[in-house]
Amino acid sequence: MKSILLIGLGNFGMIIARQVRELGHQVMAVDKNEERVNDALPYVTNALIGDSTNRSFLMSLGINNYDVCIETIGNDFQSSLETTSLLKELGGKVVISRANRDVQEKFLLRNGADEVVNPEKQIAKWTAIRYTSDHILDYTELDEDHAIFEVRFPKEWIGKSIQNIDIRKKYGINIMAIKENGKMNLALSPEYVFNGNETLLVLGEYKAIRKCFHI
Repeated sequence: MKSILLIGLGNFGMIIARQVRELGHQVMAVDKNEERVNDALPYVTNALIGDSTNRSFLMSLGINNYDVCIETIGNDFQSSLETTSLLKELGGKVVISRANRDVQEKFLLRNGADEVVNPEKQIAKWTAIRYTSDHILDYTELDEDHAIFEVRFPKEWIGKSIQNIDIRKKYGINIMAIKENGKMNLALSPEYVFNGNETLLVLGEYKAIRKCFHI
């Protein structure tokens, strides 16, 4: 279990609060808006009304006692930047900040953020990739060049084994798991024969996966 400081209780922050709490972690939530703080109380360990750009207020929270500090202020970049900088100055072990634009990401990283999330950009990219191909069912980006995809495989693979296909050798793609009837099979052998009802979880470069699966 980790202790999380969550600053900013807009829509994005509230979703994080619920998810982190469901995962069993302790969450201290902070926002300037009293109504938002009250709305968050059922989903967090504790919540306070306060200005995260106020150094004295942040110091009173004991920043260095939290495993992760997440800043999700979305409508005031100046406050987001000041909060991020103060969190790191006051001993934040891991500071995660929200950005709405690429230029904001650069400034946040320069001013204390260990990592930056851009929810609109990430969801837009996921939507574009997911819904412009008949083969892709899901995907998780690992970096600019690599991702894990859940894909349908070509019909000509039916009746052939993983060893016969050998996409690792041909394309540098690793088959991580096979999903069939909602169940995940991670214990794969080279002799596994495709029956046509499966989808694959594959790891590799975007360009290699596009080439292999004709995306």
